Amino acid sequence: MSSNDEVLVAGVDSSTQSTKVMVCNARTGAVVRSGRAEHPDATEVDPAQWWSAFQTASGGLLDGVTAIGVAGQQHGMVTLDEGREVVRPALLWNDTRSATAAAELTSELGGPQAWAEAVGSVPVASFTVTKLRWMAEHEPGLADRVARVLLPHDWLTWRLTGGDPVTDRGDASGTGYFSPAKGVYRTDILSQAFGGRGPELPRVLGPAEPAGHTPDGRLVSAGTGDNMAAALALELGAGDVVVSLGTSGTVFGVCDTPVADPTGTVAGFADATGRFLPLACTLNAARVLTAAARMLGVELAELDRLALSAAPGADGLTLLPYLDGERTPNLPDVTGSLFGLSRANMTPENVARAAVEGMLCGLAAGLDAVREHGITVGRVLLIGGAAQSASVRAIAPSVFGVPVVVPEPAEHVAIGAARQAAWALAGTVEPPVWQGRDAALVLGEPSADEALRGTETRRRHLDARALVHDL
Repeated sequence: MSSNDEVLVAGVDSSTQSTKVMVCNARTGAVVRSGRAEHPDATEVDPAQWWSAFQTASGGLLDGVTAIGVAGQQHGMVTLDEGREVVRPALLWNDTRSATAAAELTSELGGPQAWAEAVGSVPVASFTVTKLRWMAEHEPGLADRVARVLLPHDWLTWRLTGGDPVTDRGDASGTGYFSPAKGVYRTDILSQAFGGRGPELPRVLGPAEPAGHTPDGRLVSAGTGDNMAAALALELGAGDVVVSLGTSGTVFGVCDTPVADPTGTVAGFADATGRFLPLACTLNAARVLTAAARMLGVELAELDRLALSAAPGADGLTLLPYLDGERTPNLPDVTGSLFGLSRANMTPENVARAAVEGMLCGLAAGLDAVREHGITVGRVLLIGGAAQSASVRAIAPSVFGVPVVVPEPAEHVAIGAARQAAWALAGTVEPPVWQGRDAALVLGEPSADEALRGTETRRRHLDARALVHDL
């Protein structure tokens, strides 16, 4: 390598739906080349399929790459036996079969307040700890074989290095048995959840600490969870809050002190830099739009046109888009509901508008929640696949009530993983400053009238939520 300009790093995003690999310039963050491979559409997956997808996505891309970082979907449960073989297919974050286990565990530890104080979050079906309880109760023979428990990014990092499994505090903070505030595992909680069993857990690395090297000598960074990697890619500062519209919807910002929310609305995660990442999550985001388009028999571009043809508020039509159950609010078995139907408003335009507004109102509730825990919402950075929707861009500022910017389309999770790899390679105190923070489309701040209409839309959405809770 003749100059630092030629140093290349790779970031891997092993998400619910696919593996993306982005090769970046280690100094500037400029993307040099990329690859992608799909995952099975399921809530439990053999981890070997992630490895196969990584090999496909990275094929021919890694020449000249000096370091690799892996970011993965949070919460997934990967179980290994004494021989480090996978015991059962990994249960993913969106597998809700452990909802009853979550409720049982919450009660056993002394209620939501006790959980928030212990691990920063109140367990829901997404969390790894609840999946371990489900396995202990429903598959005790398999549970007896479990010698190690990993997260998806831990498993891929381990496959890359071949060494002892490791993790980082960001991803570990989503397990339900790691305290972000104290930086330690709560093995007592793990044992209680897993029927008295005590499987080995991966060592927690510091933000810039390497996990090891690949057999051909490439450095591998600690890796992290997908939301933590996105925050790292966007170089979040004070007043920045991300709203990510992917398979799930997430709302998060960074802060210097740990958060513990006994209501369970905000998860008190750690980030990938040594700070904290309060986060609210909905199960239903971009798929709300694709489902609405399918119901109306149109493509997504036509759904945008229909939604923008309707008046704000969809003439009183309100969609609660709980199409796959819901995590925030914690209603894993609930279904979606359409309120306020009349002969006058039952049009494709209003249904399309209600779908967009319903999805965004769920995220607006997340914005309110993180505000209550000390996060200043100066502007929203709107990312994810649905952020490219014309109707989402037009409606988001009024629903959110703050200025909205859309960063240049990018695979932020994979780029964040690459930035972490560059950081581990450099061995510096702070991560390298890359160029992605300033490239954004500014949607602007809502006018007074738009803000008023957005407030009314959110109010009707909250009223509908209250009705569903009462039922």
